[in-house]
Amino acid sequence: MLTIQYPHLILLPGLSTDFRLWQHQAAGLEEVAHISVGDLTKADTIEALAADVLHNAPSEQFALAGLSMGGYVALEIMRQAPQRVLALALLDTSARPDTPTALKNRQAAIELAQTDFPRVITELMSKQLHPDHLDDELLVGLLTEMALSLGSKTFIRQQQAMAGRIDSLPFLQHIHCPTLILCGREDAITPLGVHQEMVAAIANSGLVIVDNCGHLSAAEQPTRVNEALTHWLSNIELKS
Repeated sequence: MLTIQYPHLILLPGLSTDFRLWQHQAAGLEEVAHISVGDLTKADTIEALAADVLHNAPSEQFALAGLSMGGYVALEIMRQAPQRVLALALLDTSARPDTPTALKNRQAAIELAQTDFPRVITELMSKQLHPDHLDDELLVGLLTEMALSLGSKTFIRQQQAMAGRIDSLPFLQHIHCPTLILCGREDAITPLGVHQEMVAAIANSGLVIVDNCGHLSAAEQPTRVNEALTHWLSNIELKS
């Protein structure tokens, strides 16, 4: 009997989210990949978060997908251990460092989180989600529950990590594995243009744009995201 081999897929969540962000992918891709979700809550630098993921990753090569902050960590993993990554997916993220305005906004969010974290969550939600999804009680409830359960201290560590990240644009030319770039068409945090520049810089890459979707594509449009990830996974060549 022929044994079908599936790649191991590590999914990396974004700010104030955890494995629950990827629940639709964990269920929808279970027949095409062995799935685990990285923990990005322990460190306050992107370099340390990437090292944590690598320490807990399988010894064999794996596919890697990161959304938003998870994409920043995925790019750092590609710097630290490119030989371990079979294929890369970058969802609603950017290779650019923070602008001065973004740094000021992060600092303001950190200060507010120390006194009124629920307000931070509400304000963040309006930026992350497509306007049509702000009335989705299940989705908003899930995102709120994740943020509250992870807490303000995790939020602050993650904001500090993102604020300190390096410019990954010059590094993109060194990525050679099959790479999927995906973004919500209405992503207000990392808009279409920053994804197009990643596709232009990474030789073996392609772009998928998801309509009626903001920054959290994996949760906002899970069916479309699963279709894109399934196609990407199907092109991975496993080494025996």
